[in-house]
Amino acid sequence: MIMSWIWVVIIVISSFFSIFLNNGSALAAAIPLGAQKGLELAFSIGGSLCLWTGVGKLMEKAGITQLLARLLRPLLYRIFPSAKKDAVLCGALSGNICANFLGLGNAATPLGVQAACRMKDPKRPDLATDELCRLIVLNTASIQLIPSNVAAVRASAGSASPFDILPAVWVTSLCSTGIGLLTAWLMGKAAHRD
Repeated sequence: MIMSWIWVVIIVISSFFSIFLNNGSALAAAIPLGAQKGLELAFSIGGSLCLWTGVGKLMEKAGITQLLARLLRPLLYRIFPSAKKDAVLCGALSGNICANFLGLGNAATPLGVQAACRMKDPKRPDLATDELCRLIVLNTASIQLIPSNVAAVRASAGSASPFDILPAVWVTSLCSTGIGLLTAWLMGKAAHRD
């Protein structure tokens, strides 16, 4: 709902200044051009998302996702101790992290929601647990090995080599995820001390 209001404010301000500065013709020309660029971007991201979702399904059928889940299990058990007792939660977390590795934020969302629902404390469902906060941080920062959505945007903007950003993405996503998880862990410890 808030995004709707933000867009309305942006449109009203743009319209006001185009009339005030006597640039109404430039605004009128920019509207269809912006709509066209938006559709081109949506189709390029949609195609990339379909491709990588298909690759994810193939990985699942070939057993690669299960292999990744087994490899991730020791790390998951450290970050999310309740995953040891809940196989469904462990599977949802593994799938979510694997989808984020591939840069498929939209494909990771359903698994993240499933994991978040299983992490709720039944005694206090309105309160976010420490594990749930860590999951949100992990999803927000997300380590990306293949930033497919970003590469699709770069390709649609005319980049000759859309994946040349990989080293920068790896470093920044590792740093942001590490710092985010450390901060969530420290804040959880501080909250329990009070």
